[in-house]
Formats: sequence, structure tokens, C-alpha cells
Amino acid sequence: MSFLRLILLLGFSLFLTGCSIDLKKHFSATESEMRQGWPDTDFSKRSITFDEILYQALPKDAIPAIDNPIFKPIAAIGWIGDNEPVIVLEQGNEAKAYPLQIMIHHEIVNDTINGQPVAVTFCPLCNASIAYLRTVDSTVLDFGVSGSLRKSDLVMYDRQTQSWWQQFTGKGIVGDYTTIQLKTLPSKVIAYNDFVTAYPDGKVLSRDTGYSKQYGENPFRGYDDINESPFLYFDPLDSRLSPMTRVLAVTRNEKHRIYPLPLLKKLPIINDVFNDTPLVVFSKKGMFSAVDEQWIDDSRRIPAAVAYDRRYKNKILKFKLVQGKIIDEQTKTEWNILGHAIAGPLKGVKLQSVDRGVHFSFAWLAFQAQSEIYTNK
Repeated sequence: MSFLRLILLLGFSLFLTGCSIDLKKHFSATESEMRQGWPDTDFSKRSITFDEILYQALPKDAIPAIDNPIFKPIAAIGWIGDNEPVIVLEQGNEAKAYPLQIMIHHEIVNDTINGQPVAVTFCPLCNASIAYLRTVDSTVLDFGVSGSLRKSDLVMYDRQTQSWWQQFTGKGIVGDYTTIQLKTLPSKVIAYNDFVTAYPDGKVLSRDTGYSKQYGENPFRGYDDINESPFLYFDPLDSRLSPMTRVLAVTRNEKHRIYPLPLLKKLPIINDVFNDTPLVVFSKKGMFSAVDEQWIDDSRRIPAAVAYDRRYKNKILKFKLVQGKIIDEQTKTEWNILGHAIAGPLKGVKLQSVDRGVHFSFAWLAFQAQSEIYTNK
């Protein structure tokens, strides 16, 4: 059994049995202890208080980031099922898929796409899949997993300055890069088959990572239905939604709206306007949860969800589902879940992405407490 799995099982056992151990206190540390553990980090620069950190729930780099990722063509991939979740990143003429069955064991991939250094990240505890440019002031940063958490979210560190970064926001929180904001790149989590259909020449992150991992196995078994409570989260919960509800987040002009996935199961297309932006939400059933059963391909199915600006030139498009196909009413063009026009007069057009990804509601609301919740009323 891996060290990671042993620690997680111990933590979940304490959590589920209601053991009286104070986990927050157990993972707390003084400034002196943090300085001793991170001698090259400048703790005089920080935007948070030390008591917000669950210090080294796992040792530094116990979850190893992938630094030299190997990608293979779709034809060479025979180990991932059609409905398994993958992070999709498209830049220029390149499209890559990062299977969550790999990401769940590494959480960070330091990569390059279309000539740009990027960090593709995944925090299983928050269901947060986010891609960032990793260049700051012409310096290319390499990220690792600190082993610490804040608001149940992965705290990353850069190897150049040992600064700490909040994965959910991409902002530096401790060290030389405190308050520096990484640029987010649009990414989606969709079923592998949808990636294959949209990008037949796309590349897939290989299992040849240099590490011996049980890829396909979920070390967080049952997490997305764990008594409707998040793990290692000690802040107040927003009472408007169950904390483990998945939500699609949209930000426009510093305003936020979230779309609960249980609602999107009933409404696979939503034509909406938010903060003067006409947008459309697409959801598609059938993708496996990455944090349900022991094996991802045995897990329950959840919707993939995305949002796009629905303006095209001087038109505001309105979408509907026709015999299982996404069609706009104005031109009768067919679209896919990635916002690509695949048949009809607008074939080849791509809608602009406006969503911030799908996350557990507790995590999104921990960082964006003023968010509106879409209700279709």
C-alpha cells in the first residue's frame, strides 16, 4: 500500500468514525516549525495567516508532480475508457488530454503546449482542475506539491523561490511571489471519447511517468458522497448548497455565478445572460466521477459541464437540443460540448469559453462567497 493511500485511509477513518482527534490542531504548525521545514521560503512575505494552513498533511513532494510528461497519439492509448474524465487543454494547433486517473496521483504536470510553459493542476479534495501559464516576469517556474492545504485545497510551491501558491486561485500566498497572480488558461473536463472525437490528432498524457502508481485506482474512494461533508475543511460552510454539490462557475467582470450540476442534469442547455454577457451552458451526461468508487471506470456517471459566450459577430445565438444534438436556432449549425461548430453554416467556428470549471461548491464558495446561484426561476 502506498504511503499516500495509507495516510488517506487513516484520515478518512478518523473522519468517518467521528474520532475526537482535532485534525486541524494535529496539522497546525508554528511559524518557527514552518521556517525549519522550508528554510528557503521567505515567510516575512505572506497574504494569509499561518493558522489557515494545514501544514504538511503529507510530506513535501509525497505526491510527485510530473516534470517530464510523455504524450502519445490516441491510436497508442488502449488503457482509458470512453467515459473516463480527462482535462482538455487546447492552445494554437495543439490539443492535449490529461486523464484524471493519472492526475489524481500527481496533481501537477509541468508541461509546455504551443511553446508556452504551463502547469496543469488537479486538487481531488476540491474537484478543481485548473491550467496556468507558469511564466512570471520572464521566469519559468516549476511547481511541486507542498503537502499542505488551505481551505482543503492544494498548496503548490515553485522550486525557484519556494514560494507557496493557492491552486484554486493561482495566486502566491507565501514567499517572494506573494500576491502574484498566474494567468489561467481555458481548460475543460470531459469524457475521453469526446476528446477523441473533437481532436483525432490530439495527444494523451502517458502512464510512462517514471513512477510506479496504480493508475485507474482512486485513493479517495467515496469522497464525493462522504456524508455530504468535505475532508480537512474547517471554515464555515455556505448553507445555500450541500458542500459536495458540483457546480459550474462563471465569472464576468468580477461577478460570479454558479450552476449546480443536479440542475444541469435536468437542463442540459441553458441560454442565460450574466453581467451583460449572453452565455450558454452545455452539459452532457455519461462521464465517470474520479472520486467515487475504488476504480474510476466503475464509478457513477456525472455530467460534464461547460459555458461559452454565445455571441457570434452581430448575432446572439440561442441553443437547443434536437435529437441529442446541440443546434443553434439562428443558423441550424450543430455544435459539440467543446463549443466547436461541427456541421452547418458556421462549421469551424469556436465559441469563447467563459467558465471557471466544475468544482465542489464548498471550495468555490470558500474563495468566492458572494457568488450567485442559478436556480432557473
